Amino acid sequence: MAHYAFLDRNDTVSEVIVGKNEGEGGEDWELHYSLIRQQTCKRTSYNTAGGVHTNGGTPFRKNYAGIGYTYDRIRDAFIPPKYFASWTLNEDTCQWESPVPRPEVEGKQFAWNEATTSWDEIVPPSNT
Repeated sequence: MAHYAFLDRNDTVSEVIVGKNEGEGGEDWELHYSLIRQQTCKRTSYNTAGGVHTNGGTPFRKNYAGIGYTYDRIRDAFIPPKYFASWTLNEDTCQWESPVPRPEVEGKQFAWNEATTSWDEIVPPSNT
């Protein structure tokens, strides 16, 4: 089964549906769904993230679309919302990246702090 994203006038994803597989019945399903809804429709791949197909297949439109994602017509890619002003778009993956890499420390978790543009360790509450 294939997935399709409907876009609003600003090319922002408003809904993602499950639909017919590409080529099934000789139909162009993007066009078919667009005509029914009178709204732009683009196929999206559930198995694509950061320009990589998770099952080793061919990646499609850089990322699986989600509500609030933007469809970039030039890149033919879905781009997630930008949550932090300091982050920049990776042109290869079409994902946002922090200006400082997240620390990789086994057993520890970190959260982005936009005020300091750094990663803060998440310290679980003590059981005292």
